[in-house]
Amino acid sequence: MSLLKIYLSGALQDEIARRKAQFKKAWKNDPLYPDWQKEVIKAANVTLDEATAHPALLVSERGRRVTWQETCQDLPSSTQRFSSIPCVLGQLRINSGRAYWEVEVGDMQSWDLGICRDNVTRKGAFIMSPQNGFWAIRLYDGDYWALTSPETSLPLRERPLKVGIFLNYEAGDVSFYNMTDGSHIFTFPQNTFYGVLRPLFRLWSSDSGSLTICSAEGECTDVIHKPTLQVK
Repeated sequence: MSLLKIYLSGALQDEIARRKAQFKKAWKNDPLYPDWQKEVIKAANVTLDEATAHPALLVSERGRRVTWQETCQDLPSSTQRFSSIPCVLGQLRINSGRAYWEVEVGDMQSWDLGICRDNVTRKGAFIMSPQNGFWAIRLYDGDYWALTSPETSLPLRERPLKVGIFLNYEAGDVSFYNMTDGSHIFTFPQNTFYGVLRPLFRLWSSDSGSLTICSAEGECTDVIHKPTLQVK
């Protein structure tokens, strides 16, 4: 059964339809919006691209979990690999249409989630912002931020254990949802996308936890493999 197939009672389906008609464009901020999206958007099959992973990030065998490790892996240098900021991209490349995926963040204290252009800078120092091809939200030391320029504080009513990310390429819409309570977290305004976009994941050295991409079947577990290359 698809992750995005939600079994709703008849009353709740009627309520969703009523609210959709009532709020129209503004209803995106309604708590029921994620449920409606799940009914009509097929889950994207997102896995991690190990070739882009910073050497401090360990990617699981099936490519759905990334974990921070203190000792960097001895990996070959590549233009595709992040070398300064501990990020990894998803394999999925998006240049049209809509996509939706969910990431289990659990009790982690620090992470970044979002999308970026395929051609973003991956070496040296850079700032994550829409101007530089990044659309992401951040949890750092208990505080939530949208990585706008300047950053936007996000006062959430409940801590998300799972985050839903919805992208509509043609509409220039990238939105984030708290799948723990079904609330809207943030939508980046007035975007004009061009080129290829990819899912983005970042871990922080201050947190040794893991991010797990939920599969289309609703599974949010994976197995971490041991590095095949020697570490420094």
